[in-house]
Amino acid sequence: MTGDFFGGSGRVLTVGELTRAIRGTLETKFGAVWVQGEVSNYKLHPSGHQYFTLKDQRAAISCVIFRNTLPPSAKPLTDGAQVQIYGQITVFEARGQYQLSVQIVQARGLGVLQAKFEALKRKLEAQGLFDPGHKRPLPKFPKRIGIVTSPSGAAIRDMLNVLQRRAPALEILISPVRVQGTGAASEIAVALRELTRPNDAWKSLDLVVITRGGGSIEDLWEFNEEIVARAIYESPIPVVSAVGHEIDFTIADFVADLRAPTPSAAAELIVPDAAEVLRRVAELSNCLDRNLRNFVSQSRTRLRFLSERTLAREPANRLREAQQRVDGAKDALARLLARFVPDARAKLAAHLRALQSHNPARELAARRTSLDELRRRFTTAPPQLLQLHRQRFTKLEAILRVLGPEATLRRGYSITTDANGNVITSVTQVSPDKRVRTRLADGTFDSDVAG
Repeated sequence: MTGDFFGGSGRVLTVGELTRAIRGTLETKFGAVWVQGEVSNYKLHPSGHQYFTLKDQRAAISCVIFRNTLPPSAKPLTDGAQVQIYGQITVFEARGQYQLSVQIVQARGLGVLQAKFEALKRKLEAQGLFDPGHKRPLPKFPKRIGIVTSPSGAAIRDMLNVLQRRAPALEILISPVRVQGTGAASEIAVALRELTRPNDAWKSLDLVVITRGGGSIEDLWEFNEEIVARAIYESPIPVVSAVGHEIDFTIADFVADLRAPTPSAAAELIVPDAAEVLRRVAELSNCLDRNLRNFVSQSRTRLRFLSERTLAREPANRLREAQQRVDGAKDALARLLARFVPDARAKLAAHLRALQSHNPARELAARRTSLDELRRRFTTAPPQLLQLHRQRFTKLEAILRVLGPEATLRRGYSITTDANGNVITSVTQVSPDKRVRTRLADGTFDSDVAG
């Protein structure tokens, strides 16, 4: 095509043809690119489109952000802002001007993190960590859940408020971790593995939620680390990711069995509303009652119809038998109806009592009592242990006194050594005129060996 336009064929181009040729060449060669620079001449058009120039010390390029390209929560640009943008090289044919059609805008310096995010996302996706077939459904009525988050963040407060309102009997185990900064990813992964594996310290959980509030890409980065992604993937129980706001996405969201847009939304997704459950039970009970009454009514009508037919063609004894069967069926249906509704109501009441019996306050009081007992044992045990070792030391010291060399010397024995201090144990170790030293219980003396 280039040869046709510029190869000396003698063809004269229109401005539009030339511009379209240039546009095709630019868009084909460059496509979408990341560019960084300084914003200038920023203008928000009444149409909703945004226009500005991105420049550095040597060059400038026109940029456009079409309406609805960026999320509504995106901060407006300002002149002088240092940014990185991702966009498509294109040509505005009406002016013969090339420009960038912007799709992503972020503060300068975030390009490396974005690139790391995309690279890890592609790697884990290729390894099957995002496979929908691996994702497990959440239990409909969980009894015990775990939460991995910062204990001081707003996210945990929001979740607990919603969970307390929707499921007061739910048991919640919180594993406190850092959710931001170097090393936080390892803490999150370790906490997740501890909660999802069998443990003597607590009963098995039905699911685990990892959560934190919103923030910048740096604030949420620990949830983009591979160690967290693999801990989620290897979890034997379902994991819910509720990280940041609705517009925030992390690697953890793609690996988790369910991604919740916010911490509060996660609380609403993992447990049903207790009031709604009770309403539904009452509704089903009423529906069952209506169906039973309809069944009785239809049975009566059918029996009456059959009895009339029987009366028309059979003698009186057949009629009496049919009436007896009708009476028996009526009694059976009445007994069934009288027994079924109270049984259903009794089961409902039992479920309500079970829900109310799992009061977190009682469980907390029991745990506090256990903690007080452990604290008492830790306070009294060390002195007793120290006294026991002192007594053992005293016994050993007495034994050493009895068996030691000093006690042997006091019984009349002595120790003889040569001039170098070596103990003489045989007469072969001495010779005439050799000087030896003898040690007794109350002192020592020197002597010469006679020939």
